[in-house]
Amino acid sequence: MAAPGGEFFIQKNFKKTAAHHESFKQLWETKWKAPASMGVYPFMFGTTKDFQPIVDELVKQDFKEPYDWDAYAQVYFPKAEELTKIAQEAEKAGEIEKASEYYLRSSAVYRISRFPAPRSEKQKYAWKMGKEMCIKGLGLRPHPVHEVMVPHKHAIEGEGAHIPIYHLLPDTATAEAPAPLLIIMTGLDGYRTELSVWMEGWRQKGVGTIVLEIPGTGDSPALPGDPKSPDRQYESLLDWIDTQDRIDKKKVCVWAFSTGGYYAIRLAHMQPHRLAGVVSQGGGVHHMFDPAWLEQVNHLEYPFDLANTLAYKYGYGNDIEKFKKEASDKFSLLKDGTLDKPECARLLLVNGTEDEIFPIDDYYLALQHGAPKEARFVPDKKHMGEPDAFFIILKWLYAIFDVADKNPISQMKTMPFQPKY
Repeated sequence: MAAPGGEFFIQKNFKKTAAHHESFKQLWETKWKAPASMGVYPFMFGTTKDFQPIVDELVKQDFKEPYDWDAYAQVYFPKAEELTKIAQEAEKAGEIEKASEYYLRSSAVYRISRFPAPRSEKQKYAWKMGKEMCIKGLGLRPHPVHEVMVPHKHAIEGEGAHIPIYHLLPDTATAEAPAPLLIIMTGLDGYRTELSVWMEGWRQKGVGTIVLEIPGTGDSPALPGDPKSPDRQYESLLDWIDTQDRIDKKKVCVWAFSTGGYYAIRLAHMQPHRLAGVVSQGGGVHHMFDPAWLEQVNHLEYPFDLANTLAYKYGYGNDIEKFKKEASDKFSLLKDGTLDKPECARLLLVNGTEDEIFPIDDYYLALQHGAPKEARFVPDKKHMGEPDAFFIILKWLYAIFDVADKNPISQMKTMPFQPKY
């Protein structure tokens, strides 16, 4: 730990239990109602009027921790199916804009039903349906997002043959004038279906995007329990990027969110010469795996059972105790020597000082090892330092990409979702 006395910086918060862990009613009222009304994380492409009847039913049935994930997911399905039907009818009638919106609204409902991770059978079904609705909705936009199956040529036995990505390039990109590219790494619970919300804003800035999931989440083909599987996944992706003549290979950057930030830091050290810049927002490197940290996080900032969700993501299934015992020795970027490598791509570390999901202590630790790095800690903000962090990061990336319009406000205005229909 980096704080004086060998404690975490937010050690005092361990004695508290966030209100949203009391019941779904409290989760909605204290944490989710506001972002749902704005159409922002985790309600990208969503709207309160779609969720209110679902919320009413979950409150009526008094859902609370520990959740029955199949029963929880099932409550969402009727509304998701209703929105899908409206989208299909609009598409048949040639009302493309309306169809796109309703497919995306359906995907948002399916998303929250499988949130934070598709661990049960019905949540896995919700992930499948949410993907279908999302790519349909994104594909009907004026500048459609495309799904590409990138060959995972560095895969080993047990890994998938392809890396599914969402991809969008500006119309101005040509072989003669290739576009910069931002690789967006998703997090523990937000997948490519959600983080695609950033793609249109970057297109308007003249920057292409790729969005893909990290190991152990979504459709990542990487073995979740293999500490070296991310190296293979991202090397396959970078090799594919090298074959794309409309992408400027000298201006390829990474922006990783939350748990994805762990992988971004590793990638910056593993491929230091192939990336112009790497942003790790709200990630971790070592203390995120401390048993003392994992013992506390299930009652703090995260909306559900964070330690259990991480155990599932890292390949431990429901064996949370084994994960707590083994994770540090297996995945720590300090213990495996990653942080002490002599070379690192240009790396920006950004987080809120009060983060209760991954400790800010990890970024202090990263700054004390290996090659020099850049950092910005946002005081008095929790996980990822939102919203201040977005403006810090966008300006940093604009400088690397040399975009003409360096005003982040215009891009941030593309983020909130407000229904037209």
